[in-house]
Amino acid sequence: MATPSNMASTSWPPQLKDWVAKCLGQMTDSNKKDAQDELRQVISDAFTAHTLWTTDWNGVQLQSLLPKPTLSLKRKMNDTAPVNKKAKKSSLKQITTGTASLNLNDQAVLNRRAERFQREHEIERQKSTNSSLKANAHNSHLFSNNPWNASRSSSPFGISDEPEADPNVIDWDRFTIVGTSREIFKDYLRLTDAPKPETIRPYAVLRETLVQLKKRWREKCSYNWICNQLKSLRQDLTVQRIKNEFTVQVYEIHARMALESNDMVEYNSCQATLKTLYELGIPGKVEEFTGYRILMLLHGRNRSELNLYVGQLTPKQKTDQAVQHALDVQRSLSMGNYHALFLLYLNAPNMGAYIMDHFIPRERVKALMIITKAYRTISLSFIQNELAFDDLDSTIKFLEEHKAAHFTNPGSPNSEKIIQCKSAAAHLGQVFEEKYRKVGIRGAV
Repeated sequence: MATPSNMASTSWPPQLKDWVAKCLGQMTDSNKKDAQDELRQVISDAFTAHTLWTTDWNGVQLQSLLPKPTLSLKRKMNDTAPVNKKAKKSSLKQITTGTASLNLNDQAVLNRRAERFQREHEIERQKSTNSSLKANAHNSHLFSNNPWNASRSSSPFGISDEPEADPNVIDWDRFTIVGTSREIFKDYLRLTDAPKPETIRPYAVLRETLVQLKKRWREKCSYNWICNQLKSLRQDLTVQRIKNEFTVQVYEIHARMALESNDMVEYNSCQATLKTLYELGIPGKVEEFTGYRILMLLHGRNRSELNLYVGQLTPKQKTDQAVQHALDVQRSLSMGNYHALFLLYLNAPNMGAYIMDHFIPRERVKALMIITKAYRTISLSFIQNELAFDDLDSTIKFLEEHKAAHFTNPGSPNSEKIIQCKSAAAHLGQVFEEKYRKVGIRGAV
């Protein structure tokens, strides 16, 4: 049977920890030994079968924790020898006359038992408290350069009602790695085995790594290399279970760089992790990334999730500039107000415009469909300004890509070109169906 020492390389799922904590809470003096033996055997079997992460631990029941069948009172009475009625009446009379004294004696026994239990409970609680203080002091010294977030989950195996730790119970925190590598830069490699301390950078080195990566980014270093290094940094944080403000900062910086480089796979990966870290109460640029999340939901046209998410915003969040901007974009889209939409696009705070870039072409086609139905002709310069194109050349290129480049005076300079609306409108509906009816979001989670 596997032992805690040779299971140390395995990553333990949270559901397993919760299940073990529940089992420990159900153990009593009478079933504790059998239950612990069965508990270790179940975990060992799952470890050997590589099913620690795939097992539905909520549905696993230890047989030793099931209630034991007991004989009913009726059966016990039937098993006793019969007595005659006179003897029975005499016994009943003795029991009735002695009831008061019997109840008083029982109450006194119960009171003494309760007082003894209370004293024992206080002794055990004091021992447990002292043990925890010693462990915390030891960990504080051991990880003085590794300030984990105080809210990280504590292992159920590390908590016991016993005054002394059971050597047969797994201590999950023992298996947390503290890196020893001093390398500033390290290529990202997907883990296929248990990480080794000599290949993992400790907290202090990771902080210096981020400083150097930001410097390289300002010097226009290749995004592919920067992304590789940031993924490696994130991996070292993960295997050491470091979740604090620095962790949030790493994911926020990587998300911004990914947006700027049009890497939506990494952006969505960072956004998903940030959502979890923010929910743990770790400070960060919550409002900024709340605005980004709203814009991403608008891009994906996920109305149900968008409404749910917006409904959970606090009044404080709604007053933030980034969140207000995203909500204004939502409002302009729902009302079909393309004039307001493109003004918001030109004045997006932070890096919101990078996300809007992904759905602005779709909204431009929808606006063109409205404009070409409302006018016979329209100037090219009006379309450039109204739909927030950079210049006339990019406007013409967009019209050509969407089969709407129909002019009454094709030979004139771009500044004088006039769009023939009826001809342009003839193909816009079909093009919209082909290009924008389905939304594909890379790396969406």
